[in-house]
Amino acid sequence: MIGEVIIVTNNPLSKDKLRAKHEIHFVEGGVMKVLETARDYIHCGHNLLTHPLMGSVKPNETPYKTIVLSKNSRKSVDFKSLQYIEDSINTTQKFTRNYNTPHWNDKILTDFSLIDYDLIRNAFE
Repeated sequence: MIGEVIIVTNNPLSKDKLRAKHEIHFVEGGVMKVLETARDYIHCGHNLLTHPLMGSVKPNETPYKTIVLSKNSRKSVDFKSLQYIEDSINTTQKFTRNYNTPHWNDKILTDFSLIDYDLIRNAFE
């Protein structure tokens, strides 16, 4: 059992499907804003429970990101979590700097939303 968690997401599907059982921090913004919000939680002593860049979708291609963190914070920063989030931020910055983000139609955006939600749902299972 994973225990109590905080879910940081900008994905409306993840928010709607997971809010009944978990604390949700819904982010108005893109993937980078989600990563930065998760980093803020890590600085406050929370631990990453899912890898920020899990899945095979490049960070410049998807508009949605959901990250799971421990609900209970510690007095010290988990440096492994901090390294993962910083590496993910750097990778995302590299991809968004070097590659254009496509302008997806609504059907593809819905697909990306489902992919992101499904990755997190499977992480819980």
